[in-house]
Amino acid sequence: MSIVRGLKLPPSFRDRIEDFRAGRAEPAPARHASTVVVLRDHDKHGLQAFMLRRVRSMAFAPGAYVFPGGSVDPRDGDAALAWSGPPPAEWGAAFKADETLARELVCAAVRETFEETLVLLAGPTGETVVDDTRGDEWEADRQALLDRSQSFGGFLDRRGLVLRADLLRPWAHWITPVVEPKRYDTRFFVAAMPEGQRARDVSTEADQVAWVRPAEAAERAERGEWPMLPPTIATLEELAEFETVADVLAAPREIAVNEPIAEIIDGEAYLVLPEDAERHYPRG
Repeated sequence: MSIVRGLKLPPSFRDRIEDFRAGRAEPAPARHASTVVVLRDHDKHGLQAFMLRRVRSMAFAPGAYVFPGGSVDPRDGDAALAWSGPPPAEWGAAFKADETLARELVCAAVRETFEETLVLLAGPTGETVVDDTRGDEWEADRQALLDRSQSFGGFLDRRGLVLRADLLRPWAHWITPVVEPKRYDTRFFVAAMPEGQRARDVSTEADQVAWVRPAEAAERAERGEWPMLPPTIATLEELAEFETVADVLAAPREIAVNEPIAEIIDGEAYLVLPEDAERHYPRG
């Protein structure tokens, strides 16, 4: 895949790039992660995506606007949990992952979305979805998932719930550049906001949330108002081409791996983006 100039990096990255070139540094392992773009149709504003602003104390992407998501928990691969929708093998084909990892990615997508927003893509049956996740009991479950005292499979089993994999669609695959000290191998999903549920900020990792039109969010990023990582703005630019949630969910997708590369260009450090992703991000 050819590459073109992308995002200018802070000067401190030049030394790291040179260390990698000289073999003095090894890349950190990339942890598998899932991100979910929760979408809704607004009567006045049209298609909107739910976004959170990460608190500035976070080690990774502090202050950046992101979609809900996080790392895979090894227990996310529990094959015993109730599952409705495309089987793990089908997700694996979409994301070029083995069946175990595919199961983990889907479960992590649903679990992380619930942990960060209280949006739960699960229901009492394979054709229904929970209509309200507010209340002390739901909050206790969320906290138990956060501190890992309860597995996601155990949570669903105790509640008598079925994971609704059919409410998700595969969207993209991004890997953090090797120059970064903290790296993720992230699969992006899209999903419709379940009817009756309400997304709200319940995470210690975020200090602001917003429902926003994808085009508006991308414009804010380009003006420097909302800091974002390249995968986020690329996703927003793609979603801006659609009118409704149904259009997004029906869109055919072939998932390619996007892994930006850090380079020194004209004496300065740049994050060089894959050509098919660079058009979604302002040049440095």
